[in-house]
Order: sequence, then C-alpha cells, then structure tokens
Amino acid sequence: MTEALLIVGAYLVGSISPSVLLGRLFKHVDLREHGSGNAGTTNAFRVLGVRLGLAVLVADVAKGFIAAMVARSLVGPTATIVVGLAAMAGHNWSIFLRGRGGKGVATGAGVLLALMPFTAVILVGVFVVVLFSTSLVSLASLSAAVMLIPMSVGTGKPLPYVLFSVLAASFVVYAHRGNIRRLVRGREPRSKLSWRSLGRVPARDAGDAKRSKPDE
Repeated sequence: MTEALLIVGAYLVGSISPSVLLGRLFKHVDLREHGSGNAGTTNAFRVLGVRLGLAVLVADVAKGFIAAMVARSLVGPTATIVVGLAAMAGHNWSIFLRGRGGKGVATGAGVLLALMPFTAVILVGVFVVVLFSTSLVSLASLSAAVMLIPMSVGTGKPLPYVLFSVLAASFVVYAHRGNIRRLVRGREPRSKLSWRSLGRVPARDAGDAKRSKPDE
C-alpha cells in the first residue's frame, strides 16, 4: 500500500509544471504556446528568461529529488526506482497538462542526485562540457543520459539502480526523438547559452520567441 501511494504521489508531484505556473504568474503567458512549446526547463530559459528559468530548473530537479528521497527512506530500492520513474513520467506526461510536459532531464537529474549523487555530479559535468562545446542542449542531454548506463554498471551499483539507469535514459531518449532526427539531418538549432550570457542576457519577451525553433 505504501509503495502504491508513493508511486501515485510521485507521478502527481512530477505532473506539476513549474514552467507553466511561473510563466502564467509572472509573464502572463502559456509556455506551451511559445518557443518550442515544451513545458520544460530549456524552453523556460528561452521564453521566461534566466531568473525564472533557474527557478524552473530548481523546482524540476526538486520534484525528482524529493520523491526519491522520501521513497528511499520508506521502501526498498526496487520500489524507490519505480517512484523515481513515476516522477519523471509525471513530468514528461503530466495529467494536468493533458499528457504533455517536459523531457525528463531535470527531474531525472533530481532522482539521480538522491540515489547516486557522485554519478549525478559527473553527468552534470558531461552535460556542461557537451553544451558549451557544441551549443546543443539536446545533444548535451542525450550524452548525459546515455552515459548514465555505463557509469552505473562500471561503478558497481545495485541491480535496481542499473535498471533505473536504463529506463531513465530510455525516457530521455524517447522524449528527444524529434531532436535526434534534427541532429542527424544537421538541422538542430544551437543555443546561445554561454557562461558570459548568464550575466548579460535579459529575460526574453515571450511574444518574441518563435515556436519553429526548438532545441530541447
């Protein structure tokens, strides 16, 4: 009974979309109608600006982290990974957004931080290196997701954690299937993110963001 409640609760918490809520509250826009139309962290940075984007990032990571930490303290490792995956599923396919959502990267990172903190730090490093080497957010996300599997195996993680790695990476890759097609064709738009841009780029007007240019 406890496991079932945790799984349902994690899905519902994951389904809460900070990007949509903050967009409506502070910018009076529906994030799903601007930028890439994705209710995730990257589109929040693009449409809502750096400050709200950072708030969305923290909230999305927190959803996965809190769900996994609570489960870890109450149930076994197998049930814990199901709870973590439920939070990711809620984020990607939110019941409150009629099956729409983000792509699971930030929420998955939160789950990973709770279960395998050292691995999470290394993969954040992979993400940053790929992002600032290529300016492709999607490629950075995919690279970190794919690296999760060999890292969990190579560091001798328990079988449930390895299983989580495989399934979580699959969630992220599936959510990026459109990005993968554009990457193969060389048509994936590049991000303008850089270390210097974090300090100088003002929040963008949602009305200026064009839906035809997604990179996440």
